[in-house]
Amino acid sequence: MLELQNIYFNVKADDAKKEIINGISLTIPDEKLVVITGPNGGGKSTLARLIAGIEKPTSGKIMLHGEDITDLSITDRANKGIGFAFQQPVKFKGIQVFDLIRLAAGKRINVSQACEYLSAVGLCARDYINREVNGSLSGGELKRIEIATVLAKGSRLSVFDEPEAGIDLWSFQNLIQVFEGMRKNIAGSSILIISHQERILNIADEIIVLKDGRVAAQGSRDEIMPTLMGTPAAVRECQKLTPNKGGAL
Repeated sequence: MLELQNIYFNVKADDAKKEIINGISLTIPDEKLVVITGPNGGGKSTLARLIAGIEKPTSGKIMLHGEDITDLSITDRANKGIGFAFQQPVKFKGIQVFDLIRLAAGKRINVSQACEYLSAVGLCARDYINREVNGSLSGGELKRIEIATVLAKGSRLSVFDEPEAGIDLWSFQNLIQVFEGMRKNIAGSSILIISHQERILNIADEIIVLKDGRVAAQGSRDEIMPTLMGTPAAVRECQKLTPNKGGAL
């Protein structure tokens, strides 16, 4: 279980302090798929980076299974069981997919085992296992390879920052299947996804809405979805993501 206790995060802008996260307190329970959504600029991705350890809060505490991890580095948090998938996956020139999965697993695994993780994210293993993780891969391919590394790590908490960003419709449909598969096999761990995509919201156990760096609403999918989909802001987001505009709905 992850607990955020009165988290604040501010930055300096034009010699003034700007609050990005404003006193957020919430709990991400075990064995749940939780989606954080809300308007652009509301602090969603910043919160994900705070949880992963990429940024550190100005004040407040972050607790993982009762342990204070507020001051731990991203590496230390990874060792504690937090996996993080970037909005734009990192490319590793000169590193093959097999090597990346083996590093993520943190133990000796063979090619057959690595291929199982690739197959789990909908990739034909023999076509990818020896490829370099570089610019020759599409956004959707990189995204799924990154998710394969999260699976290989076996994280207690897997955090995905806008996984739908920059991928095509076909890849997005496969991405939903991957998350649905993870949701069915979530025993002992939890999944946190930053997204405003309706199809991802629809597979959530719980939804948290952030606005202006604060929790505007939190509850089950059935409680929160009706309050989101009829709003003008939600309609505008859906229009941005329709297929004829290059989006994912």
